[in-house]
Amino acid sequence: MTRSSEWAVEAHGLVKVFGDNRAVDGVDLTVRAGAVYGVLGPNGAGKTTTISMLATLLKPDAGEAFIFGHDIRREQQVVRQLIGVTAQFASVDETLSASENLMIFSRLLGLSGREARAKTTELLEEFGLSEAAKRPLKKFSGGMRRRLDLAASLIAQPPLIFLDEPTTGLDPRTRSQMWDTIRRLVSTGSTVLLTTQYLDEADQLADRIAVIDRGRVVAEGTADELKASVGESSLQLRLTDPADIEDARRAIQTVLGVDAVVSPEGSRITAPMRNADTVTDLFVTFREAGIHLSEMSVQKPTLDEVFLTLTGHGVEDEKADEASAEEEKVNA
Repeated sequence: MTRSSEWAVEAHGLVKVFGDNRAVDGVDLTVRAGAVYGVLGPNGAGKTTTISMLATLLKPDAGEAFIFGHDIRREQQVVRQLIGVTAQFASVDETLSASENLMIFSRLLGLSGREARAKTTELLEEFGLSEAAKRPLKKFSGGMRRRLDLAASLIAQPPLIFLDEPTTGLDPRTRSQMWDTIRRLVSTGSTVLLTTQYLDEADQLADRIAVIDRGRVVAEGTADELKASVGESSLQLRLTDPADIEDARRAIQTVLGVDAVVSPEGSRITAPMRNADTVTDLFVTFREAGIHLSEMSVQKPTLDEVFLTLTGHGVEDEKADEASAEEEKVNA
């Protein structure tokens, strides 16, 4: 059955289990055609497993999903013709040059020799790899390999492109170049589903964002809506005397009605600031209680503050889970 093509991706209740690990636990996603959709979450949250199911690389244990209206279970071959996938680990051959890799991928996708050469030249130029075209990939930097892997996924110019953490480990300059490439893809009509650990990346690129944690979507909306969910801004306070921390936390809870987060060194407090007018009342309360500040600032939410509010833990807390999840996936 063909469904409305308004949605590039429709996923309902996707589940994937590896042994005792419920890697994806009922994920729902709807991605409008022609948009960039960000899936934001820490390592081990279930992002890559979700992408693998949508790309027909893993079979869901429950739920359903459609790519441009085509069922990922019943119409796998059609779905594969509509997508390109750039995974976290490059699929290119390190013993070959960039041009040789792209030529091989092009021929495997059915292009003639002349078409393959033209496409290879075009993509090498597009991704700034022309000067290194004949160089073996084992001499490429990490950023160059990521660009080549993305180029390979675009040979067939698919309408939907899955980018699984495309900038992880890249230097700021190469990361910015990758962002520009993603923007160009969308401007020419592609739909991009992007997974990332970085709020600033999703903020820069995504029209809408799903926050996924422990295999579930815990929030969904625009970047501004997600920031607003934890307070438009955060109040950053440094106390003169760290012994006043608990009194300060209680005052914040009473006056602002929010829970504060204490820094590891125990002298700085961060609190969501949903109503700027109440901050004056907080400072009056501090003065009456003899709580003195050495520093005060207001900042937009950071990635860790969003996760602390939405999930109760920071983005770094889950990294150990990724290795075990990946190991189970390989063993499965």
